Amino acid sequence: MSKLISAETTMKGNTQPRGRMVAYWSVTILLAAAITLSGIGQLMQLGGNVELVTKLGYPLYVMTILGIWKVLGAVALVVPGLPRLKEWAHAGIFFLLTGAALSHAFANDYGDYGFNFILPLAYAALNICSWALQPSKSRLS
Repeated sequence: MSKLISAETTMKGNTQPRGRMVAYWSVTILLAAAITLSGIGQLMQLGGNVELVTKLGYPLYVMTILGIWKVLGAVALVVPGLPRLKEWAHAGIFFLLTGAALSHAFANDYGDYGFNFILPLAYAALNICSWALQPSKSRLS
């Protein structure tokens, strides 16, 4: 009986709780999907992206740069392993999203009900949740 309890305790100590893994993958997939769709929209210059970028005062080539980095960052989040790359992707996404919110704030382009300011910050919070929930094997020590 004691061997069974010992084995069960050992297994529990080495595995991530199921609820935490479900939460991690739910948040991470949602974040990766949002970042990917945004990046593709910028690369293809769809849905008001051109007006948005010019309204903020950035040159149009910025959309290509941001679109490529967004897609690559989203891929890095969902690929298994590569903990250092995931850390860089989370950091890059955080800076990208907080920079977007600040760009809108500095340009006085808050949108309806502050949407242009709040949405990037909401995705930045989702990014923080994804980073905090990631399994210990995916973290840098």
